[in-house]
This record gives sequence, C-alpha cells and structure tokens, in this order.
Amino acid sequence: MLSTFGAATLELSINALIVALAVGIPLGMIAAQRRDKASDAFLRCFAILCYATPVFFSGLLLKLTFSVWLGWLPVAGRVSTRTELTMGQLAAPTGIYWLDALRSGNLTALGDVVSHAVLPAIALGLLTAGVFLRLVRTNVIGTLGKDYVEAGRSRGVSEFRLVTKHAYKPALIPIITVMGLQIALMLGGAVLTETTFEWKGLGYQLVQYLNARDFVAVQGIVVLLAVIVAFTNFVVDVVAALIDPRVRY
Repeated sequence: MLSTFGAATLELSINALIVALAVGIPLGMIAAQRRDKASDAFLRCFAILCYATPVFFSGLLLKLTFSVWLGWLPVAGRVSTRTELTMGQLAAPTGIYWLDALRSGNLTALGDVVSHAVLPAIALGLLTAGVFLRLVRTNVIGTLGKDYVEAGRSRGVSEFRLVTKHAYKPALIPIITVMGLQIALMLGGAVLTETTFEWKGLGYQLVQYLNARDFVAVQGIVVLLAVIVAFTNFVVDVVAALIDPRVRY
C-alpha cells in the first residue's frame, strides 16, 4: 500500500515540476529581456505572489473557480472510480496513472487522469515556478552582460536570439542546482496539496496517521521523505557536475 502512496506522490511531484519549469523558465526569460519595464515589474510581483501564497489557499481558489463555478475540472481525487478499476487490472502497473494509461493505450483513461491532475499540479507547481522565474531572470540578465554577448550584439544579432541562444543555456545551470533544494519544498507542499485535493499519496496518508495518532507510521513516512530529499540532492549534484565541468573542481 505504501508503494501506491509513493507512486501517487511521485506522480504529483513530476506534474508539479513540469508546471514549474513550463511557467518559470519562459517567464523568467521574458522578464530578463524586458528588464526594468512594466512587464518585468509585473512578472516579479507574480513570482513573489506565487511563492508567498499558501498551497492550500491557491488550491481552494482553483477548485472554487474551475470546479465549482466553471465545472471544467474534477474537484478532487486522482481519477474516477471506473478509471481506477481499469488501472488496477493492468499487468505490472507502475502506480503512476498517466504512465499506465499511456502503456495501455487507453486515451479515455489518460484524459481522465490528466483532468484530475491539472489543478493539483498547478497549485503545487506555481509555488516553485516563482523561484525559477526570479532565478532565470537574474542569471539571464547576468549572462547578457558578458563579453561574448556584447560581441554578438555588436555584430547585429537580434536581442531575441541573444536571449534564446546565448544567455539561455548558461542560465539553466543554477536552475539544476536549485532544483534539488526545491524537491524538499515540493514534498512539504505535497502534504497540503494532497490533503486539499484528496490526492491519496504520502502526504495525504501522513495526515491520516497524524489524526489517528499513529506516530510510528508518521516517523516512517518522515524518514522516507528525508531519504528521498537526500537522494535527489545527490543526483542533482552529479547531473550538475556532468553538465558544468567547473563544478568538478
């Protein structure tokens, strides 16, 4: 049963990380390109708002807007009951529902999984997107002041190409390093996100154990989360060293 909870939390973390990268990196590049303009000030305020807003509050706002008022997306849960039964009948399921749906080629189940995953992923992903946005903005601005960028600008290279081709890749190296630290933030936010959306993962189960005063199980989950954070940071350090040779020395 614990493996099922772990797969649910892993799925939520992957979805949230995709949202964080898809929102934070492009908006950070836009903010750097429009430095000290109104759009830059707006994006910086947006980043602060994303980071400062509690996950449970943004989750409730998303549920109220897109589930209750508009009726576009499900209000809670990982999948509908029918899809959950379908996932359980698969041979060697991974527990990550969108991956299992892709493996089985069941597009109906995939659509149901995605519709349930959108709001939790946005609520948790925006928390980290604000960090990525400000980090990308700062690093792209620093890279745009380098000599090789100024040389390209003097040769008539467009500002868009300078940002996307020359300043973009060097700015990603700090993102990879910080990403390991943000895993801890995501796992902490996953407790609130899973509780808000009744997403039955490790965070949701942790709250259930706390309510039942099963402190042995609570200690087990906390230790497991600590091991995950430590292992993730180790992997991120190795990847950063492979990408940037300067880190090896």
